Amino acid sequence: MTEYVFPAPQTVTVPVTGSSAAFPVRRVFCVGRNYADHAREMGANPDREPPFFFTKPADAVVPATGTLAYPMLTEDLHHEIEMVIAIGQEGRQIDPQNALSYVFGYCVGVDLTRRDLQAVAKKMSRPWDWAKSFDESAPVTPIRRTADIGHPGNGRIWLSVNGETRQTGDLGDMIWPVADIISQVSQAVVIKPGDLIFTGTPAGVGALKPGDKVAGGVDGIAEFHFEIGNAQG
Repeated sequence: MTEYVFPAPQTVTVPVTGSSAAFPVRRVFCVGRNYADHAREMGANPDREPPFFFTKPADAVVPATGTLAYPMLTEDLHHEIEMVIAIGQEGRQIDPQNALSYVFGYCVGVDLTRRDLQAVAKKMSRPWDWAKSFDESAPVTPIRRTADIGHPGNGRIWLSVNGETRQTGDLGDMIWPVADIISQVSQAVVIKPGDLIFTGTPAGVGALKPGDKVAGGVDGIAEFHFEIGNAQG
Protein backbone atom coordinates (compact mmCIF):
# COMPACT_ATOMS: atom_id res chain seq x y z
CA MET A 1 0.00 0.00 0.00
CA THR A 2 1.31 3.45 -0.94
CA GLU A 3 2.05 5.76 1.96
CA TYR A 4 1.22 9.42 1.34
CA VAL A 5 2.84 12.44 2.96
CA PHE A 6 -0.68 13.68 3.77
CA PRO A 7 -4.15 12.16 3.30
CA ALA A 8 -5.00 11.71 -0.39
CA PRO A 9 -7.83 13.89 -1.72
CA GLN A 10 -11.22 12.25 -1.78
CA THR A 11 -12.61 11.18 -5.14
CA VAL A 12 -15.19 13.64 -6.44
CA THR A 13 -18.44 11.85 -7.27
CA VAL A 14 -21.86 12.65 -8.73
CA PRO A 15 -24.98 10.73 -7.65
CA VAL A 16 -26.69 8.53 -10.24
CA THR A 17 -30.47 8.68 -10.22
CA GLY A 18 -32.01 5.36 -9.23
CA SER A 19 -28.71 3.85 -8.10
CA SER A 20 -26.79 3.55 -4.85
CA ALA A 21 -23.53 3.74 -6.84
CA ALA A 22 -21.96 7.10 -7.61
CA PHE A 23 -20.19 8.35 -10.76
CA PRO A 24 -16.50 9.12 -10.02
CA VAL A 25 -15.33 12.28 -11.80
CA ARG A 26 -12.03 12.11 -13.67
CA ARG A 27 -11.83 15.24 -15.82
CA VAL A 28 -14.15 18.07 -16.88
CA PHE A 29 -14.17 19.34 -20.46
CA CYS A 30 -16.28 22.30 -21.63
CA VAL A 31 -17.10 23.31 -25.19
CA GLY A 32 -17.33 27.03 -25.86
CA ARG A 33 -19.92 28.91 -27.92
CA ASN A 34 -21.95 25.89 -28.99
CA TYR A 35 -25.24 27.75 -29.43
CA ALA A 36 -25.39 30.26 -32.30
CA ASP A 37 -27.27 32.88 -30.26
CA HIS A 38 -24.68 32.72 -27.46
CA ALA A 39 -21.79 32.89 -29.94
CA ARG A 40 -23.27 36.09 -31.34
CA GLU A 41 -23.90 37.34 -27.80
CA MET A 42 -20.16 36.96 -27.12
CA GLY A 43 -19.18 38.71 -30.35
CA ALA A 44 -18.26 35.59 -32.37
CA ASN A 45 -19.44 34.23 -35.72
CA PRO A 46 -21.03 30.79 -35.23
CA ASP A 47 -20.83 29.99 -38.96
CA ARG A 48 -17.05 30.13 -39.11
CA GLU A 49 -15.62 28.85 -35.85
CA PRO A 50 -14.95 25.16 -35.17
CA PRO A 51 -15.59 23.95 -31.60
CA PHE A 52 -12.99 24.80 -28.97
CA PHE A 53 -12.59 23.46 -25.46
CA PHE A 54 -11.38 24.41 -22.00
CA THR A 55 -11.25 22.44 -18.78
CA LYS A 56 -12.15 22.65 -15.12
CA PRO A 57 -10.62 20.61 -12.29
CA ALA A 58 -12.61 17.64 -11.04
CA ASP A 59 -13.01 19.23 -7.62
CA ALA A 60 -14.85 22.19 -9.18
CA VAL A 61 -17.80 19.77 -9.45
CA VAL A 62 -20.29 20.19 -6.60
CA PRO A 63 -24.01 19.46 -6.16
CA ALA A 64 -26.29 22.06 -7.77
CA THR A 65 -28.16 22.54 -4.53
CA GLY A 66 -27.88 24.44 -1.26
CA THR A 67 -25.67 27.52 -1.08
CA LEU A 68 -22.58 28.20 -3.21
CA ALA A 69 -20.15 30.87 -2.04
CA TYR A 70 -19.61 33.90 -4.25
CA PRO A 71 -16.03 33.29 -5.45
CA MET A 72 -12.94 35.32 -4.68
CA LEU A 73 -11.23 37.66 -7.14
CA THR A 74 -14.30 38.74 -9.08
CA GLU A 75 -17.03 41.34 -9.17
CA ASP A 76 -18.78 39.88 -12.21
CA LEU A 77 -19.79 36.23 -11.67
CA HIS A 78 -21.87 34.86 -14.57
CA HIS A 79 -24.16 31.84 -15.01
CA GLU A 80 -24.09 29.51 -18.04
CA ILE A 81 -26.65 26.65 -18.02
CA GLU A 82 -25.54 23.50 -19.88
CA MET A 83 -26.38 19.87 -20.54
CA VAL A 84 -23.50 17.67 -19.38
CA ILE A 85 -22.36 14.37 -20.91
CA ALA A 86 -21.07 11.66 -18.54
CA ILE A 87 -18.62 9.35 -20.31
CA GLY A 88 -18.73 5.63 -19.49
CA GLN A 89 -16.19 4.04 -21.86
CA GLU A 90 -12.63 4.69 -22.99
CA GLY A 91 -12.07 5.78 -26.56
CA ARG A 92 -9.87 7.74 -28.94
CA GLN A 93 -10.41 9.19 -32.42
CA ILE A 94 -14.06 8.19 -32.25
CA ASP A 95 -16.27 8.38 -35.32
CA PRO A 96 -19.39 10.51 -34.67
CA GLN A 97 -21.56 7.59 -35.82
CA ASN A 98 -20.28 5.51 -32.89
CA ALA A 99 -19.86 8.27 -30.33
CA LEU A 100 -23.13 7.87 -28.42
CA SER A 101 -22.14 4.36 -27.31
CA TYR A 102 -19.50 5.97 -25.06
CA VAL A 103 -22.10 7.89 -23.04
CA PHE A 104 -23.05 6.64 -19.56
CA GLY A 105 -25.65 9.33 -18.98
CA TYR A 106 -26.50 13.01 -18.81
CA CYS A 107 -26.95 15.67 -16.15
CA VAL A 108 -27.42 19.43 -15.99
CA GLY A 109 -24.68 21.81 -14.93
CA VAL A 110 -23.83 25.48 -14.63
CA ASP A 111 -20.51 26.74 -15.94
CA LEU A 112 -19.90 29.56 -13.46
CA THR A 113 -17.56 32.15 -14.92
CA ARG A 114 -15.60 35.09 -13.50
CA ARG A 115 -16.44 37.22 -16.53
CA ASP A 116 -14.27 40.17 -15.57
CA LEU A 117 -11.21 37.91 -15.41
CA GLN A 118 -12.16 36.32 -18.71
CA ALA A 119 -12.43 39.74 -20.36
CA VAL A 120 -8.92 40.64 -19.21
CA ALA A 121 -7.57 37.27 -20.38
CA LYS A 122 -9.14 37.70 -23.82
CA LYS A 123 -7.81 41.23 -24.17
CA MET A 124 -4.28 40.13 -23.26
CA SER A 125 -4.46 36.82 -25.20
CA ARG A 126 -3.96 34.83 -22.02
CA PRO A 127 -5.50 31.50 -20.91
CA TRP A 128 -8.97 31.46 -19.35
CA ASP A 129 -8.04 29.24 -16.39
CA TRP A 130 -8.61 31.82 -13.64
CA ALA A 131 -11.95 32.77 -15.21
CA LYS A 132 -13.30 29.22 -15.45
CA SER A 133 -11.40 26.97 -13.04
CA PHE A 134 -12.18 27.89 -9.45
CA ASP A 135 -13.84 26.40 -6.39
CA GLU A 136 -17.48 25.31 -6.89
CA SER A 137 -17.45 26.54 -10.49
CA ALA A 138 -19.22 23.45 -11.89
CA PRO A 139 -22.41 22.67 -9.93
CA VAL A 140 -24.27 19.69 -11.43
CA THR A 141 -27.40 17.63 -10.86
CA PRO A 142 -27.46 13.85 -10.38
CA ILE A 143 -26.80 11.89 -13.55
CA ARG A 144 -29.59 10.17 -15.48
CA ARG A 145 -28.44 6.99 -17.24
CA THR A 146 -28.89 6.57 -20.99
CA ALA A 147 -30.62 3.27 -20.21
CA ASP A 148 -33.38 5.36 -18.62
CA ILE A 149 -33.61 8.45 -20.85
CA GLY A 150 -31.81 7.61 -24.10
CA HIS A 151 -29.90 10.43 -25.81
CA PRO A 152 -31.75 13.77 -25.66
CA GLY A 153 -31.44 15.54 -29.00
CA ASN A 154 -34.11 18.12 -28.33
CA GLY A 155 -35.64 19.61 -25.22
CA ARG A 156 -35.91 22.93 -23.43
CA ILE A 157 -32.87 24.18 -21.54
CA TRP A 158 -33.46 27.12 -19.21
CA LEU A 159 -32.18 29.10 -16.24
CA SER A 160 -33.85 31.68 -14.01
CA VAL A 161 -32.59 34.03 -11.31
CA ASN A 162 -34.97 35.07 -8.54
CA GLY A 163 -37.87 33.73 -10.61
CA GLU A 164 -36.97 35.71 -13.74
CA THR A 165 -36.02 33.66 -16.81
CA ARG A 166 -32.57 34.60 -18.04
CA GLN A 167 -31.64 31.79 -20.45
CA THR A 168 -33.86 29.60 -22.57
CA GLY A 169 -33.18 27.48 -25.63
CA ASP A 170 -33.43 23.98 -27.04
CA LEU A 171 -30.83 21.22 -27.20
CA GLY A 172 -31.58 21.00 -30.91
CA ASP A 173 -30.03 24.46 -31.31
CA MET A 174 -26.53 23.20 -30.51
CA ILE A 175 -24.09 23.89 -33.35
CA TRP A 176 -22.18 20.70 -32.53
CA PRO A 177 -24.46 17.93 -31.18
CA VAL A 178 -23.39 15.37 -28.58
CA ALA A 179 -21.90 12.83 -31.01
CA ASP A 180 -19.76 15.50 -32.70
CA ILE A 181 -18.58 16.91 -29.37
CA ILE A 182 -17.43 13.50 -28.14
CA SER A 183 -15.70 12.83 -31.46
CA GLN A 184 -13.91 16.19 -31.35
CA VAL A 185 -12.66 15.70 -27.78
CA SER A 186 -11.42 12.20 -28.62
CA GLN A 187 -9.25 13.54 -31.44
CA ALA A 188 -7.16 15.40 -28.88
CA VAL A 189 -7.22 13.18 -25.78
CA VAL A 190 -8.27 9.67 -24.83
CA ILE A 191 -11.68 9.97 -23.20
CA LYS A 192 -12.17 7.67 -20.22
CA PRO A 193 -14.93 6.66 -17.81
CA GLY A 194 -15.53 9.47 -15.34
CA ASP A 195 -15.02 12.30 -17.81
CA LEU A 196 -17.72 15.00 -17.90
CA ILE A 197 -18.29 17.20 -20.95
CA PHE A 198 -20.25 20.46 -20.62
CA THR A 199 -21.92 21.04 -24.00
CA GLY A 200 -22.30 24.81 -24.17
CA THR A 201 -24.91 27.39 -23.19
CA PRO A 202 -27.69 29.33 -24.94
CA ALA A 203 -27.87 33.12 -24.96
CA GLY A 204 -28.82 35.15 -21.92
CA VAL A 205 -25.78 34.68 -19.69
CA GLY A 206 -25.63 37.28 -16.96
CA ALA A 207 -24.36 38.35 -13.59
CA LEU A 208 -25.11 36.77 -10.22
CA LYS A 209 -24.80 38.43 -6.84
CA PRO A 210 -24.93 37.19 -3.24
CA GLY A 211 -28.46 36.23 -2.25
CA ASP A 212 -29.59 35.33 -5.77
CA LYS A 213 -31.73 32.20 -6.09
CA VAL A 214 -30.80 30.25 -9.21
CA ALA A 215 -32.99 27.58 -10.81
CA GLY A 216 -32.75 25.77 -14.11
CA GLY A 217 -32.90 22.50 -15.93
CA VAL A 218 -33.16 20.51 -19.11
CA ASP A 219 -36.48 18.86 -19.93
CA GLY A 220 -36.29 15.10 -19.50
CA ILE A 221 -33.03 15.19 -17.53
CA ALA A 222 -33.15 17.22 -14.32
CA GLU A 223 -33.84 20.54 -12.63
CA PHE A 224 -31.87 22.29 -9.89
CA HIS A 225 -32.16 25.09 -7.33
CA PHE A 226 -29.31 26.76 -5.47
CA GLU A 227 -28.49 30.10 -3.87
CA ILE A 228 -25.43 32.32 -4.19
CA GLY A 229 -23.97 32.92 -0.75
CA ASN A 230 -21.70 35.59 0.64
CA ALA A 231 -18.41 36.44 -1.00
CA GLN A 232 -15.47 34.31 0.10
CA GLY A 233 -13.16 36.11 2.47
